[in-house]
Amino acid sequence: MASGNRLGELLVREKLISLQQLRQAQEEQRKNGSNLGYTLAKLGYISDGEITNFLSAQYRVPAVNLDEYELDPAVLKLVSKEVCDKHKCVPLSRSGNALIVAMGDPTNLHAIDDIKFLTGFNVEPVVASETAIHAAIERGYSAGATAQYDDIIKEFGDEEVDFGVEDVDININELEKAAEDAPVVRLVNALLLNAIKKGASDIHVEPYERKLRVRYRVDGVLLDEMEPPIKWKAAIASRLKIMASLDIAERRLPQDGRIKLKMGGGKEMDFRVSVLPTIWGEKIVMRLLDKSNLQLDMTKLGFDIAPLNDFKWAIGQPWGMVLVTGPTGSGKTTTLYSALSDLNKTDVNISTAEDPVEYNLPGINQVQMHDEIGLNFAAGLRSFLRQDPDVLMVGEIRDFETAEIAVKAALTGHLVLSTLHTNDAPSTISRLLNMGVEPFLITASVNLVLAQRLARKICLDCRTPFKPDPEQMKDFGFTEQQAQVTQLLKGAGCKNCNGSGFRGRVALYEVMRFNDNLKEMVLQGASTAELKTAAIKGGMKSLRQAGIEKIIGGVTIMEEVGRVTMGD
Repeated sequence: MASGNRLGELLVREKLISLQQLRQAQEEQRKNGSNLGYTLAKLGYISDGEITNFLSAQYRVPAVNLDEYELDPAVLKLVSKEVCDKHKCVPLSRSGNALIVAMGDPTNLHAIDDIKFLTGFNVEPVVASETAIHAAIERGYSAGATAQYDDIIKEFGDEEVDFGVEDVDININELEKAAEDAPVVRLVNALLLNAIKKGASDIHVEPYERKLRVRYRVDGVLLDEMEPPIKWKAAIASRLKIMASLDIAERRLPQDGRIKLKMGGGKEMDFRVSVLPTIWGEKIVMRLLDKSNLQLDMTKLGFDIAPLNDFKWAIGQPWGMVLVTGPTGSGKTTTLYSALSDLNKTDVNISTAEDPVEYNLPGINQVQMHDEIGLNFAAGLRSFLRQDPDVLMVGEIRDFETAEIAVKAALTGHLVLSTLHTNDAPSTISRLLNMGVEPFLITASVNLVLAQRLARKICLDCRTPFKPDPEQMKDFGFTEQQAQVTQLLKGAGCKNCNGSGFRGRVALYEVMRFNDNLKEMVLQGASTAELKTAAIKGGMKSLRQAGIEKIIGGVTIMEEVGRVTMGD
């Protein structure tokens, strides 16, 4: 907003946010270049709706809910998309010589004068949230993703579709030519760009006998996107393989590659591409790697103060092991990268062994593993130890050999960060024991174990209070006192969250500092359950307990926490 500072001051004065929250939002604003209102909403300090209502009352301008508006194409033509993007506004309707325009900042006289000059109409501003305005611009000016796909598909022609078995001896030159056809190129580009717009983490292109399906994974859940013409499955697969520098002639073996997409404003998006041959053709899965969204500030990952201090203590030690555990897609890589970013200083030599390297971090020596030529985690670790390292990061401890080298590295004056696949922090110790690592080596080397999960956040635009059942809450793990909470929040579902009631994700952490008591218990052969009980008595919050605090804080709901955590 043009008067971002003034808006912040007004919100603090009305006690809608605290001064500390304003300072944090302003700091975040300087980093990402967004406006203050959007940043405050993104950080969860205030909802878009609350800002909109406040501005409406402050400037005596009507507030509108853009979700309820059917945008008129004739009115949209009066103001270009570029102007709307520039001024954070969208034209809604015309009444005589007046143009009703939804604005994030109704006091922006420069925007009002600009639109008046371009259209010749008098501008009557109404207030809407900037998130809703952005969504309306995308919805109105792109005419929706479906329409965009339909326009492209019309260019494919109406030739009869053949559902027969593909010719394995298909002409590669013809395949290359088909992959470079304008409609194919445009469709693939649209699939990639729409995935970025919708905040997808993965794109699935899946061939079946009579259809080709594209799905996006948004906030950890797969959603249908579209069904391209089946006859173009080979051309679409070839186009993606060409972009990822893969062998389009090889259609019987899995392949892995990478696509780098250059966007406006110097922004780049990486797509990690995996091709898998199925009985009906090649299934392609692309992981979106947006470096601009990589959160490297540990204070913003979702840690509570005490667990964060424990984690910072562990990575601040001159030697030892810090282990992060959780299922695929739980944010382990982000946590490790955040730790490395904190440790990345001129006087520290950091080497990482990754499979694959997801993000390129300046100042850190990152090595891509290649099992086929013998470069695995164990081999990479051995080589690192001859490179005068201070900090080592191993993508995953999968076997005894890797575990043994990592433990020895931790005992010889190196800080080792790594991941394991276990259900919670205490079971990580059992996993190492089962691999064959001696108990005394574990107690001597492990500083801290962190387990984490990602739960979907309640959409800020449609969150609504509800009264939970106290008995159900107690069964879930709430204390008697916590169960007396009069109301919790849930998402009602709106256009901004595609009716799901969720938008974005929050991390849940279980941080087990390996103190002397736990070390003694490991040496005495204590079970995982005994270790967990002792850790909780020592102050550790379980994943379920961390989730319960997020529920009470209005960040997520019981069903989500139940989905990603085990009962305690």
